[in-house]
Amino acid sequence: MKTRNNSADRSRSSRAGLTAGLFASMLLLTTAAQSQTIYRIVGADGSITFSDKPPIATEKATVLDSTGRPAAASTASLPAELRQVAGKYPVTLYTSTGCLPCNQGRDLLSNRGVPFTERTVSTPEDSAALQRISGENSLPLLTIGAQQIKGFSDSEWTQFLDAAAYPKTSALPATYRNPLPAPLVSVQTAAPANKRDENQNPAAAPVQPINVSPANPAGIRF
Repeated sequence: MKTRNNSADRSRSSRAGLTAGLFASMLLLTTAAQSQTIYRIVGADGSITFSDKPPIATEKATVLDSTGRPAAASTASLPAELRQVAGKYPVTLYTSTGCLPCNQGRDLLSNRGVPFTERTVSTPEDSAALQRISGENSLPLLTIGAQQIKGFSDSEWTQFLDAAAYPKTSALPATYRNPLPAPLVSVQTAAPANKRDENQNPAAAPVQPINVSPANPAGIRF
């Protein structure tokens, strides 16, 4: 029995090491590509434009980087080692109200002292943007650099944070606060266009969410 248990332990350890090793390799490969960021701006109407200059976020658009993530919050107030990690592999958490796994994921990041940006998904526009980013409408979604982790798993999230070299215990200054959660897409109602403009630039058809209900207007799956 002891030999069999030791063999099982070695197998589990090997799989965990392989997962962390593959992610570490992916992080190294994406570092060069991230050294020159290309920003993608998703407009309120779903239109997408690209720029190599950091754009100014407005109420009419959400600023995303080349991986489809919202531009990361400033890390200037972080300790040097943590600032370096957060600069290379920024963490973004996508959540929605009434999502228990989202709350568990947020608690894990907060308790470990990981600086992160939180984006909420609660409207059809948010749902459509999430679909473009991850290919799904399920939450929570965690991104660490270019790596996407779908669904909450304490052990899996911990492995990937370890591979990215985030400290195992909090190194955040006592005064540090993560940015307040913000909608994935900020939409501002445009001023009514005159009839001539409407004929020349007809509005895009609204995106219909999946499984819409009063309790889940964006059709999100947990």
